[in-house]
Amino acid sequence: MTDTNDTRTQMPLGLAQRGYTGVIQHLSAKGAGSALSDIELESRLIELGFVEGARVEVLHEGLVGRDPIAVRVDNITIAVRRREAMAIIVA
Repeated sequence: MTDTNDTRTQMPLGLAQRGYTGVIQHLSAKGAGSALSDIELESRLIELGFVEGARVEVLHEGLVGRDPIAVRVDNITIAVRRREAMAIIVA
């Protein structure tokens, strides 16, 4: 079975706009700009369900600076700050 996301460009979820759908490729907290340490940020994202292979969809953007974003991860809706979403690489 061939995944159509293999040919899509990888990018941080924090750059995605409302309506974007994709699949989580991996987490990369380095340079995300979060106040949390890289290890702590990655751990928290995993606990929330941001795991490799999960389908994601950006449902809503905040009014001020488009932050935070509401994201559906598989069947769960989660709000995250864009700077933390920069650690979630999707395609």
